[in-house]
Amino acid sequence: MLRRYPNAGEPLTCKPITLGLLNHGYRVSTTRGSYFLKHHLDDSTGDRATIVRQHRATQRLQSLGVPVAPPVEDTEGDTVTEIGGRCYALHPWVDGLHRVGAQLTTAQSQRLGALLGAVHTGLAQVMERGVAQPRGHAGPDAADTFALIDDLLAAARGRCPRDAFDELAEHRLVERRALLEQYADHRPPTPDIPATGWVHGDFHPLNVLYRDADPVAIIDWDRLGVQPRAEEAVRAAAIFFVQPTGKLELEKVRAYARAYRRAAGASAAELAAAVHRVWWERLNDFWILHWRYRLHDRRADPQFPAVSALAVWWTREYEAVREAFTE
Repeated sequence: MLRRYPNAGEPLTCKPITLGLLNHGYRVSTTRGSYFLKHHLDDSTGDRATIVRQHRATQRLQSLGVPVAPPVEDTEGDTVTEIGGRCYALHPWVDGLHRVGAQLTTAQSQRLGALLGAVHTGLAQVMERGVAQPRGHAGPDAADTFALIDDLLAAARGRCPRDAFDELAEHRLVERRALLEQYADHRPPTPDIPATGWVHGDFHPLNVLYRDADPVAIIDWDRLGVQPRAEEAVRAAAIFFVQPTGKLELEKVRAYARAYRRAAGASAAELAAAVHRVWWERLNDFWILHWRYRLHDRRADPQFPAVSALAVWWTREYEAVREAFTE
């Protein structure tokens, strides 16, 4: 592959990157430096036209000053290489660290919100218009979730031998069913979604690289798409600022959200609606248990204690969370 990039140098080492759940990537060292070689997986994100669109987006965002790491162009000016029917891209290696909210100061949390706002406004400038908008939807139906809970409970209780994770899963499933019975009439209505636009699609700590106090690159644009913008802001905060006990660091959320609203031109009402929709989404979501019990994939198991506790805490502190995003 490196023969297609005459300035990349001769290969010395190629080591797989193990961080993350879904990406396939390698750190390639050559006689001229280091690179990140990304294998775009063979699903909808591996479509060549889709990948090219992602690459063009990062190139244009970089011209606006957004910290990204666009791919290297080959001798033909292409950024996607197909080998054996699979798509690959070569990116410059970016030295940096991933930081969760606990490692961010309030001022850095504010900068993070401003950064995501810059991403959304930048994408509005550089992406094509006229793309089909997602239709409004009312969020998950609690009746479907009750059936899913029963299915997952049977799986957790049927494990032999059972371990501490299975015990916690059973506890959280029973607890969540009681909450859904109590809040079943809080399903958000089907909305009109005028504040929809291009979003990163997967903005979380593993996709933002820091050098010292500053973000130096937003990576992994596989889920670039058209979605409600404020919902991405709320989902990102719920990942960055969740504590191991499931609580959100609301002072940091407040600083982050104020900066996001200012940078993105988003209203408090837009954020309030997004908070409600993402809360309901979390209350009905059991993707980690689906991975464990149905796909027999335990890679996400370590996330479950905090994620499952957050849904309960958020329900109890709903008003405080909404105020943190909107005041």
